[in-house]
Parts: sequence; structure tokens; C-alpha cells
Amino acid sequence: MTLALDKTAQDLLFRAAHTANAFTEEPVTDEQMQAVYDLIKLAPTAFNQSPLRVVLVRSAEARERLVPLMAEGNRAKTGAAPLVAILAADNEFHEELPALFPAFPQAKDLFFAERAARESSATLNGALQAGYFILGLRAAGLAAGPMTGYDAAAVQKEFLDDDHTPLMIVNIGRPAADAYRPRGPRLDYGQAVTTV
Repeated sequence: MTLALDKTAQDLLFRAAHTANAFTEEPVTDEQMQAVYDLIKLAPTAFNQSPLRVVLVRSAEARERLVPLMAEGNRAKTGAAPLVAILAADNEFHEELPALFPAFPQAKDLFFAERAARESSATLNGALQAGYFILGLRAAGLAAGPMTGYDAAAVQKEFLDDDHTPLMIVNIGRPAADAYRPRGPRLDYGQAVTTV
């Protein structure tokens, strides 16, 4: 059986895509990021809760605040990337549920009245949206360098608030000639998939 998506698109999104570690100096525009968001916002989340929030780190001043919070091995590439995104989960996403899930507006209070339930759901669905975000960047012809090597508490304090939990930081741009390391091995279908 073949996939419905043509081979060029499959390659762009998956086969030829890698985590980028170096970028050209070509800027990433607000229009590009708007197009990426307008695409990925349509992908599914539970109750259409859409908890992902994105902080685009563009200014030199903001970059100077972020780079020291990165793990040492991530500092230089974060400092040099044309654009950096802090992806966070909004733990108060339930306030938007009556508008986002009008078929069942009482879900806000029925399922998400407790903070612990919101945090768990926001983290899961925010991470799902982070994956969509990376695919959206690739669909726009951009490369992504997602990282979890940073001081999460410090990033939250510096760029977010107590209601937003950082999920990952993503360097964004056009890949430089030396952007990619060799692709690591992957599990085969039989190793990863079980039929019961």
C-alpha cells in the first residue's frame, strides 16, 4: 500500500528532514511563522484544547537572556539561529474551552477544574502540538533544531509565568551546509509495533 502524500512531500516532512544544528543568516519572517501557525493550529488535540503557546525570541536583548539558560552544548547554535521559539503548555487552557469546544462547553469545569488534570493534559497535548509545529516548519521549507537541554525553571521565570510550562526550545531557519549530523538508526516496524 502506498501513502496518499506524494514522495516529495514525504521526503520534505520525514525522510530528508533532520534536526538542524546550524543555519544560514537568512531571516525567518513573521509572515512565515504566521503561515506555519495557521497550518498547525488545525491539527487535533483532545477537546480541541490547543494548549501550545509560542514565544518567538527574535531580539538581541531576548537572545542574550535566553542563551545562558541553555545547556552549554546548545548555547552557540541558539545564539546563532535566525529565530528561536520557546514552546510552552498553557496550564490555564481550559479558559478557552467554551469557545474552542462549543459542542461541549461544560468540559471546562467537568474535566479540567483541577490544576493537576490541566497540567497533565496541557503537557500531553502541548507536546503533540510541538510535533505539529516541527512538521509545520518543515512544510514551510524551514529547518528545526528542537532541544530540551535548558534550565526549564529559569526559562519559565524569564520568559513565561507560573501558568505556562516550557516543553522545548526550537532553533529555526534555513539549514547551513553543515547543519546535519548523520541520521541515527530507527526501530523497524516489527520492533516498534505489536498487533494483538
